Amino acid sequence: MTFLKKNPVMLIAALAAVISCIFVPPDGNYLEYFDFKTLTCLFCTLAVVCALKNIYFFRIVSAKIITIFTSTRSAIIALVYITFLGSMLIANDMALITFLPLGYYVITSTDNRKYLAFTFIMQNIAANLGGMLTPFGNPQNLFMYSYYNIPTMEFVEIMLLPFLVSVTLITLCCLFVKNDKLVIKQECDIPLNKKKAILYGILFLLSIVIVFRVIPYWLGLIVIPLVLFFTDKHALRRVDYPLLLTFAFFFIFSGNVSRIPAVSHFVGGLIERNTLLLGTLSCQFISNVPSAILLSHFTQNYRELLVAVNIGGTGTLIASLASLITFREYAQCEPKKVGSYLKQFSAYNFGILAVLLVLMGFVFGA
Repeated sequence: MTFLKKNPVMLIAALAAVISCIFVPPDGNYLEYFDFKTLTCLFCTLAVVCALKNIYFFRIVSAKIITIFTSTRSAIIALVYITFLGSMLIANDMALITFLPLGYYVITSTDNRKYLAFTFIMQNIAANLGGMLTPFGNPQNLFMYSYYNIPTMEFVEIMLLPFLVSVTLITLCCLFVKNDKLVIKQECDIPLNKKKAILYGILFLLSIVIVFRVIPYWLGLIVIPLVLFFTDKHALRRVDYPLLLTFAFFFIFSGNVSRIPAVSHFVGGLIERNTLLLGTLSCQFISNVPSAILLSHFTQNYRELLVAVNIGGTGTLIASLASLITFREYAQCEPKKVGSYLKQFSAYNFGILAVLLVLMGFVFGA
């Protein structure tokens, strides 16, 4: 029961897949639904990130960066930027799992608990929007990059403007924090295992090379699990398998939906009218990853859909799995202030989403 509560998106995906099977009974075409390269790349990246996290690599590096800053404002901005960078390299949900504890540590150890909700919210938005710039920054990016076979430089070109605007908007929000003197009472004194850090760094580079189609994806599926089996079996156990299952369930659901003539015609007609708007709205109700998988079956307008499922990660609490992760972490830290958190979350998320949607609508002429 606890497992299901922690993975509501996976549960919804499973139910959607089962219901769709009623309308399209399982047959040989089901195997064509799955994008095995996406699943492999996601697994390899998550596994290596777990290994790096197990040697406290991200915490050590981040803590050293944070000690440079001496004010509350600069520390929060640093936390947000670290999350931005982390989401570009290790995906948005893993960036939050890695850096939210650091945010909690910095805020609470300096008697600035009043900024905890704001810091978590900004880190959350940074994770969702920071990952948009790279193919492996968000799970939906990895899928679309592979599904549409988008050239790498074109991918970056599409996402550069919304990324820069997002960085600007979040920075402006952080500038309203008072510039009080910050004194961190306790520094991170965990030693870094340099040998494992180098080894896992090589494995991480290997996973990136696979994403960029330099070597076959199946090679990573052999090498990375094999190395981790002998160096850190725990990392293999800590991989976010519910996320992988969520992808698999939505592959089934979207594949079946695309084979139902009435639904296919209806959704196809809507998305061709305004891909950006429909994609963004879809994220608000069924999250950005399933929206990308589902809507990709009905349009070749990958430029607008790519932007939509990235900026659409802001907005409602269920627009992105990363937002649910942040909410869960905050609720554990401040269970009595959940209502206040949700108000702030909605104000910042919908405010930033509105600006991005209007801007990109103007760019695409939507």
